[in-house]
Amino acid sequence: MADDYVRRTAITRLSVDGEQRDFLEDTISEWKRGCQLATDMAWDTCNAKSDIQPLAYDTVRDETDLGSQHAILATHQAAEAITGCLERRSNGKKVSKPTFTAPTVTYDTRTMTLFDDDTVSLSTTESRVRCPLALPDADDGYQRQYLDSDEWNVTESTLTARDGDYFLHIGFRRHKTDTEQNTAEDGTVLGVDLGIENLAVTSTASFVSGRKLTHDLREFEKVRAGLQRTGTRSAHRTLEQSSSRELRYVRDVLHRASNVIVNEALRYECDVIVFEDLTNIRDRTGASWGHRWAFRTLYEQVKYKAEAEGISVKQVGSAYTSKRCAECGFTADENRPTRTEFRCQKCESEANADYNAAKNIGMRYVRRGQQSSRRMGNSQLALKSGTVTPSGGFTAHPDGFEAEFMDKPHHQKSQTSG
Repeated sequence: MADDYVRRTAITRLSVDGEQRDFLEDTISEWKRGCQLATDMAWDTCNAKSDIQPLAYDTVRDETDLGSQHAILATHQAAEAITGCLERRSNGKKVSKPTFTAPTVTYDTRTMTLFDDDTVSLSTTESRVRCPLALPDADDGYQRQYLDSDEWNVTESTLTARDGDYFLHIGFRRHKTDTEQNTAEDGTVLGVDLGIENLAVTSTASFVSGRKLTHDLREFEKVRAGLQRTGTRSAHRTLEQSSSRELRYVRDVLHRASNVIVNEALRYECDVIVFEDLTNIRDRTGASWGHRWAFRTLYEQVKYKAEAEGISVKQVGSAYTSKRCAECGFTADENRPTRTEFRCQKCESEANADYNAAKNIGMRYVRRGQQSSRRMGNSQLALKSGTVTPSGGFTAHPDGFEAEFMDKPHHQKSQTSG
């Protein structure tokens, strides 16, 4: 069924005191436990909200400190996770029972209230806490277009703990206009490929090198293995310190990489950023455990930054994106003789293998939209030189596009801003 709403997410940090921090931390812990309890109970028997809520609600209420509405939301979260697994299983993919480790809590209009004085009231396991929203000083911060508008209504939102801070991803929605109803799936798509040699490559030929990260992850793993073999108390303390430094370093690398991707989408006025399905990316790329974690963290960082700019982030199936020629569509193992090279055996076009994959990923999403029965218009894939449609229609960027972008100081600032 078509969604009759336009949805946006406004992200803001919360200003919390010590007691509020304790309440929020306990709520996050109990939320994860409640979601896991509901999932454990329903994994072998249920797959719908209507089934899981009556099955698991009483147990979640009895065995956690969650309030009644949060217990209901926890059963819904479990249902969504189980449904996602069933969909992947129906596509021939291996799945395992979901586990809930992310430091998040879902809120709805019963458990969260926004006030006109830029504060928010949140239900916790103890009592409601009322926290100021740490909004930008400027009145024209992007959050204002939603917070100060009668047109946008608050909907389901997410509280996330990250690096000692708390961020509220506030969901908003408004009814689509008649024009938006007819062109809901139109837009410009940015494809993104993740890998080892290049951490990320976009369909607009923006490359984020992964060589240094790969080298450093290997070195970290060697150090960690040595300390684990030593097994002394001193080695354990050193291991904890090393792991903390590694985590901070990798997060910083991913933070800068996610900025590159989101800024590239803004530069080319993209409506959607598309990644390949990350489910089996470790097997496809030969990545280490550290890389797999990095890929997922990068995706999550891009998602929350992009959604703050009104850009959707999606995933598509990964089958043959690395072996299919983005120019003619011919697919063969021989097309990719090395990790970095792509040479089509049919049309003889040559390209960087990751760049070719990024274009395939983006175009797969465009094609999927065109095959929708609801489709009324056209979408296109963003390239460095212009935009292209599945039928081969090409629209070049205006003359001077590159120079215009590079000459504008505010664009330069956005390239380096956090």
